[in-house]
Amino acid sequence: MAAVFLVTLYEYSPLFYISVVSLCFVVTAAIVLGWFGFDVPVILRSSDETASILPTPDKQMVQVTNPFALEMGSGLASVTDGVSLRPCCLEPCVLSCFWGCEVSALQGGLQAHQHGQRLNTPQHFQDALHLRYHHCQSFHIGIEDREERHTQIPADQGITDFGPLPRERYPLVAVLTLAEGEARDMYNIVASVNIIHVPDDKYSLSARVLFQYLLTSQGNMFELKPLFMSADGGGVSGPPDSEQSPQPSEPNDEASRVQQSPVLEDEDWSEGRGRDCVVCQNAAVNRVLLPCRHACVCDSCVSHFQHCPICRAFVLESFTLTPGQAAEQ
Repeated sequence: MAAVFLVTLYEYSPLFYISVVSLCFVVTAAIVLGWFGFDVPVILRSSDETASILPTPDKQMVQVTNPFALEMGSGLASVTDGVSLRPCCLEPCVLSCFWGCEVSALQGGLQAHQHGQRLNTPQHFQDALHLRYHHCQSFHIGIEDREERHTQIPADQGITDFGPLPRERYPLVAVLTLAEGEARDMYNIVASVNIIHVPDDKYSLSARVLFQYLLTSQGNMFELKPLFMSADGGGVSGPPDSEQSPQPSEPNDEASRVQQSPVLEDEDWSEGRGRDCVVCQNAAVNRVLLPCRHACVCDSCVSHFQHCPICRAFVLESFTLTPGQAAEQ
């Protein structure tokens, strides 16, 4: 009887065709949305797909102390008028400003550090750069000294710009090194290299820190990168200030150092904002998703996602933030 009913429905009723087309459309739409990362109802997912959602791999991290911090100072900055920098260090250190440093010279010096020539003093940096810069100016920084230092190229050199893009020289490379030998033996991080853009007549982009690298006593180099946290508890995302906090931070040194990973993730938090998990809105944020670096979920929610709730990027790994890191500026 059922077969006779289906044959009759197929021959005489347009509802059969409408039902088949509608079902095909719903299934196809669900598959396409799933491919692009959108959540679809569980009833439309196959058992294989549901079972394939595995917990995000936990990246093992090692916390180390970074004795250096550097941010842009107040006032206007230009090649002719100079720029103000505000360093802050946990130990006495030396701020060395290399104006017009050749890109290839700096890259060669950093590679030399990784191959045995340790760059942990201002003299070591000068020797590694082989005088391939226009001007060098040094400042001695005391413990937690937050006074701004103004550096500029002498006017008698007549330098007003560094040529058209792409350039062969960085406008300014600011290097922080520990001043005392005992401190160099105490800290794993021995130097901070900050590549800074300074506006000139041919490129007027505002002054900012472009790249920051940390050099360790073992010859490793890590790039500091900010974490991104939601601007409020409602899940609106936004990056933190591009400038680093004036307080020295304690970045996480990735335990995959045996793989010579060049990245060291650094925390940069917005004070008093966006500390709740964007999913459950209850627990505190204590997980950072990689590679997008969004700090937006808690331990309980991180295992339920293959995509970042903020940017929808695939989550390859995550690591845990300790309470001290989450509260640090």
